[in-house]
Amino acid sequence: MDLEEKVVAQESIYDGAIINVERQTVELPDGKTAYREIVHHSGAVAVMAVTADNKLILVRQWRSPIGRTTLEIPAGKLDRRDGDDPKHAAIRELNEEIRLHPNHLERLSGFYSSVGFSDEYMTLYLATDLQPVQSELPRDAGENLNIRAYSLDELKTMVANGEIEDAKTVMAVWRFELMALKK
Repeated sequence: MDLEEKVVAQESIYDGAIINVERQTVELPDGKTAYREIVHHSGAVAVMAVTADNKLILVRQWRSPIGRTTLEIPAGKLDRRDGDDPKHAAIRELNEEIRLHPNHLERLSGFYSSVGFSDEYMTLYLATDLQPVQSELPRDAGENLNIRAYSLDELKTMVANGEIEDAKTVMAVWRFELMALKK
């Protein structure tokens, strides 16, 4: 069975600083019509910043959509400064959020964050051999962060007890664990 839906109409609902929202009218494979609300996003990066003593750096920050703080790996959206280069965005985000520069930056994977309603594509990097930045970039307006490095055992416990619930960070912890197993 062909599963492709054909877009027969599009309507812009919202154009914002971080997202744009579009309502689509689609023709389903069986010929019926349905509606889709699509969140368009410029793309994002997330970075597993690993310290010399083999700890993963996380940031604690307030997240308005869920009304509480979260623990996350450094991350952010691609913007005009990056020229569609996720690697540039990863280096910039490390500077802005944790004030470190990686001497080694490796792309690990890419993934869609929530395909049911968004086209956001996130690229995950591993950053090692971290050094203090020479020149600090400004943080996003209203971005307040607590920064701390955690051991693998601490991270596994925090995922298990629900202290870490952010998807990209849970995935990063699992990847960090796989990296430890390979050593």
